[in-house]
Amino acid sequence: NMIGELVLGRNALMQSCTLLRASHAGDKSIEQLGRAASQINFITGELHMAIMKMRMLPVSGVFSKFPRVVRDLSRELHKKIELVIVGEATELDKSVLEAISDPLVHLIRNAIDHGIETPEERRKLGKPEKGIIRLSSYREGNNIVIEVSDDGRGMSLNSIKKKALEKNLVTPEELGKLTKKEILSFVFQPGFSTAKKTTSISGRGVGMDVVRNSIEKLRGTIDLGGEEGRGSAITIRLPLTLAIVQGLLTGSGRDIFVIPLASVIEAVAIDHSDIRYINQKPAVRLHDTILPIVELTEVLFGRRPQRTGRIKIVVVGLAEKRLGLIVDSLIGQEEVVIRSLGNFLGRTPGVAGVTIMGDGRARLVIDLPGLFELVEKNSHETS
Repeated sequence: NMIGELVLGRNALMQSCTLLRASHAGDKSIEQLGRAASQINFITGELHMAIMKMRMLPVSGVFSKFPRVVRDLSRELHKKIELVIVGEATELDKSVLEAISDPLVHLIRNAIDHGIETPEERRKLGKPEKGIIRLSSYREGNNIVIEVSDDGRGMSLNSIKKKALEKNLVTPEELGKLTKKEILSFVFQPGFSTAKKTTSISGRGVGMDVVRNSIEKLRGTIDLGGEEGRGSAITIRLPLTLAIVQGLLTGSGRDIFVIPLASVIEAVAIDHSDIRYINQKPAVRLHDTILPIVELTEVLFGRRPQRTGRIKIVVVGLAEKRLGLIVDSLIGQEEVVIRSLGNFLGRTPGVAGVTIMGDGRARLVIDLPGLFELVEKNSHETS
């Protein structure tokens, strides 16, 4: 908390120095103040990194309980399974580590129960009797990647398509246009299961919506992959820390919003004439894909400004989903400390919390999972 306050104070100091330099160009005392502020900026950054390292713990604390889980369940189900753990020395923030344990247990149990075949089945398929579940972790930029993969049955696209049609999640026409990744994402729908029978251990798909929600609450993403008959792979990407994040500052109307930079894919400018309407919803064609777009202030506050000429769009991603946020301006990138909105405001959809900017004003930090939910909800209500 103290380093968070220090980062906020540093941001205010740097903003004040920038304003002073602009209004007193050539003043030696201002230049001297600027050099001192730069040194404070550097020391604060180093101290912040040191404090965050103190919060970091190796993932081995969570991974160490899985060999026993695999051993007990494989014996119960009469299967031969070997668990391979890679990268257990990778470090993750304590709060993230505590929250990731239950989703990983579910994924491992799923792989044992419905992923790996019995020794008899594996022999018939020409596979070794012993199945392999691989649990690995590594660092990728400001994220930690955790992968759970197995060499079992994999996920059947045809079964998923059939179940999606049965549950009226998609029409046959829409289904024909979906990519493999989009079809696999149906597994995250509540109650979705392609298993012929569910067991007390797990049900393929049942509970996967809970897993995804848990990951998204940590501002992470989860992706499904693999090949039918050869195994499945689940990739989870998590931020190193939840307290201080790199944010993209965007202006929209009178407001400034902070969008977590880890979820920003790109920023583009388009002409108003490039906007097309699909089912009365605005979208643009970008890199040979159709990107739905929304006004950020309209989603959060119901305000829809009138726009002409060039339009700025921030493209954000959450797992396989993409969305374009229309904003007035891109202000810059800044390290921000996320503060809770408090019990009085409770959980506000689309808002992760607030941060105090260098000028002392509070700015909303966008919660992308909540924002995507709001957009989907509004879409269903207007269709």
